[in-house]
Amino acid sequence: MLKNKTALITGSTSGIGLGIAKALAAKGANIVLNGFGDTETPQKEIAALGAKVAYHGADMSKPAEIEAMMAFAAEKFGQVDILVNNAGIQHVARIEDFPIEKWDAIMAINLSSAFHATRLALPSMQKANWGRIINVASVHGLVASAEKSAYVAAKHAVVGLTKVTALENATSGITCNAICPGWVLTPLVQKQVDAKAATMGLSDQDAKKQLLSEKEPSLQFTTPEELGELAVFFCSAAGNNVRGVAWNMDGGWTAQ
Repeated sequence: MLKNKTALITGSTSGIGLGIAKALAAKGANIVLNGFGDTETPQKEIAALGAKVAYHGADMSKPAEIEAMMAFAAEKFGQVDILVNNAGIQHVARIEDFPIEKWDAIMAINLSSAFHATRLALPSMQKANWGRIINVASVHGLVASAEKSAYVAAKHAVVGLTKVTALENATSGITCNAICPGWVLTPLVQKQVDAKAATMGLSDQDAKKQLLSEKEPSLQFTTPEELGELAVFFCSAAGNNVRGVAWNMDGGWTAQ
């Protein structure tokens, strides 16, 4: 379905980003990975799906490095047809205690990086009259939780950026939509599970149940694979007129 298309997914060496990368690769897209940690294993996993794969280690808090990554992708595969803005970090603290440097870092990586990658991807998409921009927001782009001021503010802004991008390209073959997951058991969320287990003296399994029961009626984590299939839908012909939505996959979180 996506043969000869190129997908660039930020923050894609693990978790949600890697799940989306694998789903797009399985449909034939060339894949450009980005992120930290183990970079070799994800590339091997993508290649095993029969897709062409490349990696760029841009620090998503630095606009110059984002520009270098986008240029690398264009040089490697011609252009970026599908952009998935997924890179994100988290810090939990009350507003009065929130470290300024953490606020700035979350805004840079969770919000500004999506703007920079989008502005750089759009010209070639507009020339081709086809493109898909998928912003991985969060249920926290729709509702708030205490002690997550920077994350919630950034993800709400990502949903707003999604709507503007969709409107500005509404008469073209370019769509922009946001995915808003609830709890997904990524390394980022596992840290919150670990903290809860330590604070409350719980086992890992009980800490997970406690975390889910606070917000998510389904009492189950959304998987990166499920989110990957949603991304595939956005890229399909069935998604041609899905524009500017914030699609929550949250186990009923926002239905309450």
